[in-house]
Amino acid sequence: MSSTKGEATGSKPNRDLMARPGTGMKGQKIRLLTNHFNVGMTNADGHFFHYSVALSYEDGTPVELKGIGRRILEQVHQTYAVELAGKDFAYDGEKSLFTIGALPGNKFEFDVVLEDSSSSRTARGSPGGSPGDGDRKRSKKQPWSKAYKVVIKYAAKIPMQAIANALRGQDSEQYQEAVRVLDIVLRQHAAKRGCLIVRQSFFHNEPRNFVNLGGGVLGCRGFHSSFRATQGGLSLNMDVSTTMIVQPGPVIDFLLANQNTKDPYQIDWAKAKRMLKNLRIKANPSNMEHKITGLTDMPCKEQTFMLRQKNGDGGVHEVELTVYEYFTIHRRIPLQYSGDFPCINVGKPKRPTFIPLELCTLVSLQRYTKALSNLQRASLVEQSRQKPQERMKTLTEALHASKYKADPLLGSAGISISSQFTQVEGRVLPTPKLRVGDHQDLFPNKGRWNFNQKLLVEPVKLERWAAVNFSARCDVRKLCMDLQRCGKMKGIFINPPFEHIFEENPQYRRSPAPVRVEKMLETLKSTLPGSPQFLLCILPEKKNSDLYGPWKKRNLADLGVVTQCIAPTKINDQYLTNVLLKINAKLGGMNSFLATELSPTLPQISKVPTIIIGMDVSHGSPGRADVPSIAAVVSSRQWPYISRYRAAVRTQSPKMEMIDSLYKKVSDNEDEGLFRELLKDFYTSSKNVKPEHIIIFRDGVSESQFNQVINIELNQIIEACNHLDESWSPKFTVIVAQKNHHTKFFQTNSPENVPPGTVIDNAVCHPKTNDFYMCAHAGPIGTTRPTHYHVLHDEIGFSADDMQELVHSLSYVYQRSTTAISVVAPICYAHLAAAQMAQFVKFDELSETSSSHGGVATAGSFQVPALPPLHRNVRSSMFFC
Repeated sequence: MSSTKGEATGSKPNRDLMARPGTGMKGQKIRLLTNHFNVGMTNADGHFFHYSVALSYEDGTPVELKGIGRRILEQVHQTYAVELAGKDFAYDGEKSLFTIGALPGNKFEFDVVLEDSSSSRTARGSPGGSPGDGDRKRSKKQPWSKAYKVVIKYAAKIPMQAIANALRGQDSEQYQEAVRVLDIVLRQHAAKRGCLIVRQSFFHNEPRNFVNLGGGVLGCRGFHSSFRATQGGLSLNMDVSTTMIVQPGPVIDFLLANQNTKDPYQIDWAKAKRMLKNLRIKANPSNMEHKITGLTDMPCKEQTFMLRQKNGDGGVHEVELTVYEYFTIHRRIPLQYSGDFPCINVGKPKRPTFIPLELCTLVSLQRYTKALSNLQRASLVEQSRQKPQERMKTLTEALHASKYKADPLLGSAGISISSQFTQVEGRVLPTPKLRVGDHQDLFPNKGRWNFNQKLLVEPVKLERWAAVNFSARCDVRKLCMDLQRCGKMKGIFINPPFEHIFEENPQYRRSPAPVRVEKMLETLKSTLPGSPQFLLCILPEKKNSDLYGPWKKRNLADLGVVTQCIAPTKINDQYLTNVLLKINAKLGGMNSFLATELSPTLPQISKVPTIIIGMDVSHGSPGRADVPSIAAVVSSRQWPYISRYRAAVRTQSPKMEMIDSLYKKVSDNEDEGLFRELLKDFYTSSKNVKPEHIIIFRDGVSESQFNQVINIELNQIIEACNHLDESWSPKFTVIVAQKNHHTKFFQTNSPENVPPGTVIDNAVCHPKTNDFYMCAHAGPIGTTRPTHYHVLHDEIGFSADDMQELVHSLSYVYQRSTTAISVVAPICYAHLAAAQMAQFVKFDELSETSSSHGGVATAGSFQVPALPPLHRNVRSSMFFC
């Protein structure tokens, strides 16, 4: 169906996900194994019963403590087994409970008493002190117990037949619900074994699974486990998974590691307070568990509280004591070092409870949710890698150790899980041929190629340029001479740089980054005879230099100068060639083309004007609700080429995944959306032709958001097209690329990763919708992660072979690299553009909000700052390359 004017202006259609048009045939067949385990189901005629769960305290106040629900429901299961007819149930930890077959009634009300492990003998702040043993023994109700009310009500009935229907291609909401119940059974199974649960990934408290990432953070290896409907039937997808946890053990040890110091007196306690808040500790000697609510402002030897004591005549009087005195004198607990440091507060605002630092131990398996440093991330990647054979062995052992066969609910549902990896058939597609300089063809080998004795296909002339050094230890003159020499070998004509090497004035070295950048640009302006074509910028830090953002912003937004930042540690010809590939692409040159771009053979593209779009949204660090998300859309230009791109980037509300700025109608003649900008560029760069085909690659969305992509986002794009020309009706194809999944493939007769170009569109793919897995890249280390492509909507009418060939080809046009990449280049470019422009916001935010937080609020009321527009000189360049 072609998009029409009526679609955008009248009632908008509700598009459904397209069905698979068939499977591909091209390529050499290869037998593979995958980490899906076939699931048998004998009780297909049964039903899951869904009950809502409401938990409250005795006074009717709802229970909002996370994690307590499972303990309460476990107590219900033990105490009221007769009333529940001995039924096992799966509880999701929140407000839903599921059984196989009905409970004996539609509503139950139970009273449950739990020992409250968060109450113990500690120093309580005013009012009241810590009760003595005598008080405890005499009280009728133990003060460390709590009573709860549990109300269980019937909510719905879910037929297990929905799973069988889905396997026949009849997808439904009931199928989603039924599989959700099975996944909840897996989560409960893991919870009973004491695991940390992160969605469908489970982490055991076994130190052999921990790796130290530095900074008080550990990587914890566990397993992902979930049920999926596939063409081959229901399967259990099981994979190795890693999360980050806080280093368990003494709180002081964690703080020393986290702040990278050996001296407790060097600890920044304001930072420590932010880091410790809401973490759980065990207190000695009671071994009771608490949640940290804060730190005291005063050290232990000075922090006082009122202790209630009995008089000889039976009355009560209050004595003011320091926390240190209370523990060392009244409790007779010697304290070695806590006296000089703040106490940990585990109480409430009006009733604080203080515990000396050295009596507190961080509980294991607490997630670390803050952003990792570059060193931590590199360490995590390094230590998480597993070769294919090692991963298969780990998964086989994990499936055996999981003991799913013993789970009573899986047994009642008639679920049996195979212990064998599922066999699938893949195909290895032919490698695309590349065109380089001097009309030479280049044939990649195993997803790789190089430019040894080769010229770039379209080298630029670098005539006016300068080198800038921000206090990096580097022989800049030699670097520039080597760059010229390497450029000549690749066909890039590079004039010598401006004779003056711009070294940073030492007096500004410790100034804020924006000041350092401004001073350098002032020197450039006063010394250079005119605006340079290009600036080479040498930075002192390889990653996350705080100079990068302000430098890029001033050059790209204000001055319109292309710039390449480097932080060289080891300079050789390979390094310089890689830098030159980026410089050439940024300045408008091309390094290589697909040979098919120059002949009319690229399926559905060569003969019809076609624009290829890549879309991605980049979000701020975890836990930051005040950093805007960045939406980036890149588009191909100069049809019939599919190797040249430009980008348009906007900010939007924090953590918002759907792009809301594709179409922004200002008046009947004005649209300030992203898409219009890209369409106009395509028209002017492609000899005044409009695209008849628009192919959209979308990254970063989950399956639950697919309908929004083809209805909300696609509608905006159609409206942008109609606003430009109401009589123009291009055809659309929308493909989502997912990397964040858990399907892996292994060769049956080789310990190596699957070869580059491997595609799988059967067996473990969806029973109905149009998806396939592609491993376009070579996996030299670890286990290759395929990209999962979902063709959501296709008006152009691609065959399976043509779509897979296009995706494979687009993995070979990434100008920064001499390897096939794991996901199509337009998506990689969108990701790069979003990341680079995010630096603009990051440094604006630092400079504007460090002294005042005006304008920064929660996500709901957050005023999203607009990005500065790029200078017209660089707007259509591959500045992000």
